[in-house]
Amino acid sequence: MQRLKLFIPLLVFIGLGLLLWRGLFLDPSAMPSALKGKPFPEFKLPTLQNPNKFVSVADLKGQPSLVNVWATWCVACRVEHPYLLQLAEQGVRIVGLDYKDTNNSARQWLQNLGDPYVFNIVDKDGRLGLDLGVFGAPETYVLDAVGVIRFKHVGVIDERVWRQKLEPVWNSVQP
Repeated sequence: MQRLKLFIPLLVFIGLGLLLWRGLFLDPSAMPSALKGKPFPEFKLPTLQNPNKFVSVADLKGQPSLVNVWATWCVACRVEHPYLLQLAEQGVRIVGLDYKDTNNSARQWLQNLGDPYVFNIVDKDGRLGLDLGVFGAPETYVLDAVGVIRFKHVGVIDERVWRQKLEPVWNSVQP
């Protein structure tokens, strides 16, 4: 019995090694969304363009949209931004969700880098982000015309991500 106790650390080490080895083959951007197939959460928040104008989930309905969670403090958002401008030029409707940011910084960012968004929802305290299950920025949701979340992507959108992951879903929600 005493000798078996000597093998416990070895067994624990082997178990942890197998667990970590398996983790090497997981896709870190494949984060499941509990909201997939469910309506976008209800909200009433101001827009960045006009803080006196409030928008709600009703403003997301009527046509398919990408809802892009971004912030000026997010380095990856700066990397993603030029590709969002290209998508907007191609007619993709993108709504911004400015997440835990300051209005002045966000306005300056859009003025300097360009504005791919139809409008920007200001989520200063992160409450809508919490309802969406946001892990951080950037994150992008594909919504159909009735406001149902069809897909969630965590991370930067670039040509490869668009073609392989988002565009097929985007095309499936087009009228």
